[in-house]
Amino acid sequence: MRGALTTAALMLAAALALLWWQDGLDTLARWAADGQRTAQNAMAGALRALRAGEPGALALLMGIAFSYGLFHAVGPGHGKVLLGGYAAGTRVPLGRLALIGLGASLGQATMAVLIVHGGLALFDLSREHVLGLGEGALVQASSIAIALIGLWLCLAGARGLLRQMRPAPVMLGGVAAAHGPAAADGTCPSCGHRHLPTAEEVAGIRGWREAAVLIGAIAVRPCTGALFLLILTWRMGISAAGIAGTYVMALGTAIVTVGVAALAVLARDGAWRWAGRLGGLATLGPLVQLGAGALVIAVALQTLR
Repeated sequence: MRGALTTAALMLAAALALLWWQDGLDTLARWAADGQRTAQNAMAGALRALRAGEPGALALLMGIAFSYGLFHAVGPGHGKVLLGGYAAGTRVPLGRLALIGLGASLGQATMAVLIVHGGLALFDLSREHVLGLGEGALVQASSIAIALIGLWLCLAGARGLLRQMRPAPVMLGGVAAAHGPAAADGTCPSCGHRHLPTAEEVAGIRGWREAAVLIGAIAVRPCTGALFLLILTWRMGISAAGIAGTYVMALGTAIVTVGVAALAVLARDGAWRWAGRLGGLATLGPLVQLGAGALVIAVALQTLR
């Protein structure tokens, strides 16, 4: 059952990649943009109803904010490409990647709250300055950070290919020869000291550091709809509703982002499964890392233009 699922995911991911390469997703992007505009107009009406004290206005606002997050996530964006590329180029499990996607979406919401309330309340910035910061410098910073992650994936893939081209070294000495095989916790049986960290410790350090970098690269760029909502609610004196709506919007974004990550993980597992059958397992990992890194760089550079 899982084999069929991963194969289907691999075929779907390949079809989507082909459509994207041939600009076949423009219709989907236009649909998402129209949905965002419709939700934004409805959001303004819900805010007026909330300020007037109409019953059910808050629930209506939360529903509209959630739908805006969905439309925003479906549209073009480098956050999905980054998570998808990272999932394809590494062996990170789906659960961890889902938490990264959720953390990135909530981080974007937090960044929007800090920009608007910090800029308007603490620094007395105008609406234009706040929007310019959210849609200008921070977008560029996010794109540069994401491009660097793509470069890291490319370098990791290149190193993997180089390692496969080299002959296996013959171990003549070192800690293992001098002291014998280490225990499971890395303790040397001869001297009782730990010469190296365990594989689990190395993976754990790498895991949370990479997760923090991924979340930060995406979260530094706030959602335009969240900025719009927060500025309006600030001026209308209902800031708490704006902050709540921003985080609900982030949950809508996270659903699509995590869905893309899940597709990437299943497609990656399907690729490994078929590579093992066809005898190409050795070079698959480095090649996928190179391709995923190149895709992430291309999308990030396109955003910078």
